[in-house]
Amino acid sequence: MVTKAKKAAPKKSAAKSRAKAPAVKSPLRRPADEAGKRAVKKTEVAKLRIRVRAYEHKILDASVRQIMDTAARFDAEVQGPVPLPTEIRKYTVNRGAFVHKNAREQFEMRAHKRLVDIVNPSPKLVEALTNLSLPSGVNIEVKML
Repeated sequence: MVTKAKKAAPKKSAAKSRAKAPAVKSPLRRPADEAGKRAVKKTEVAKLRIRVRAYEHKILDASVRQIMDTAARFDAEVQGPVPLPTEIRKYTVNRGAFVHKNAREQFEMRAHKRLVDIVNPSPKLVEALTNLSLPSGVNIEVKML
C-alpha cells in the first residue's frame, strides 16, 4: 500500500493579510494641547507636616496629643497622627572578653515615630506650635508643603 503525502494548504499572500483597517479617531483621546485647556485648576493648599520621634512611646503619644490640642484651639484641620514604622537598631555584643564566641547578648533601641499634618495653618497657630514646650527626648521635624 502506497501512502500519498498530503498537499500543503496554499499560503495567503503577505500583502492581503497585512492590510489594515482605516484609522478611526477615538472620541475619548484628545491631543495634548486640548487636554491642557480642560484641566481643572486645583487650589493651592498649604500643609504643615510634623514628624515626631522618640524612644519612649508614652512620651511620644503625650507630645502628639499636645500638638493636636494646640491645633484644635485654633480650629485647624488636622490629619493624623499616623503611626510610622518603628525603627529598630540591634546591637550584638560578646558577653565574654576573650574566648566565649557563642555567648552573646543583644540590645536594641526602638525609635517610635508619628506623622501629623495640619492643613492651612494660620500664623498664630505656627507661633503657638513654636512656643510649645515638649519633654526632652522628643525630636520634631517640621516641613511646609
